[in-house]
Amino acid sequence: MEILFYIFFAFVAYKIYVSLYFKSEKFNAIKSSVEQYTKNCNDLNDHIEDLKSSYADIRSFDYGERQLYDNSNFKMKRRKWREEAKSHRTHHCSSSVLKNASNQPFKYLCKYFDIKITEETLSIFEQVLNNFSAAEQGKILLKNERDSIVSSISNSIPLLIRCFSRERVGQELGFNYIDLSDLYFPVYTFQFVSAGGNSSSKCDIKLDVQNLDKFVRYLSNLVKFRNSIAGQRALMTSNLREKIKSRDNFSCKICCLSVAEEKNLLLEIDHIIPLAKGGVTSEENLQTLCWKCNRSKGTKIF
Repeated sequence: MEILFYIFFAFVAYKIYVSLYFKSEKFNAIKSSVEQYTKNCNDLNDHIEDLKSSYADIRSFDYGERQLYDNSNFKMKRRKWREEAKSHRTHHCSSSVLKNASNQPFKYLCKYFDIKITEETLSIFEQVLNNFSAAEQGKILLKNERDSIVSSISNSIPLLIRCFSRERVGQELGFNYIDLSDLYFPVYTFQFVSAGGNSSSKCDIKLDVQNLDKFVRYLSNLVKFRNSIAGQRALMTSNLREKIKSRDNFSCKICCLSVAEEKNLLLEIDHIIPLAKGGVTSEENLQTLCWKCNRSKGTKIF
């Protein structure tokens, strides 16, 4: 019991020590010294969250609302009926459709989630791919930048706090939470539930960066491209993104900032003439911009 008392006393004493330290003038001085860097990281974090939410929200056909009542005289549990997913990203189907969807996911995604095979649709998914790719790169660059800032002032922070309250240091400095998960990638599901309600199976199609890249190529093979001045239209694929960055020497075409000057700089690919104003994905219509210039440019042409 005596040992437990000392452990509890040490724990309470440490909590008081930490609380007092983060309210001290010394820590506030450290916080002020990195305030602008913290703000830049938080602005980038907000931008990445905006990129994540820019996908095209496709959904299954609306077959209407219903209420299901099981008035059977037999005591069947039909548990899979109760577990049946009710979501606009879930298509309830027969076992044969489920099997076909697992063999040809993109074909059945288009067919049962009402994705029209047009150049406009292709442009939309190219932009989604562009935004998701930037978000995935941005998450890593943002974490590296935050860690670099915290590391630069770590020698000014007491060893005990560095060892046991590392996460709180970032919070007290003012860094917002960085979501490194991939939960924002939309998942579309084909689900089969047996007539008896006792068995089920499903096929998930996750539109992450890798699958979106393949989906854009799939759509491109089905769409008849219109000819641009420069010739055939290009595709906004991961390879094209890197090609444009390399062509532009990994530098922003507006402010000229480059990764050589700022190693954790997030570079994005911008349509000079926006898709919404009739622009197409071609090398001549693409440029490299840093995330700040791209966000301020919006749909303007320059």
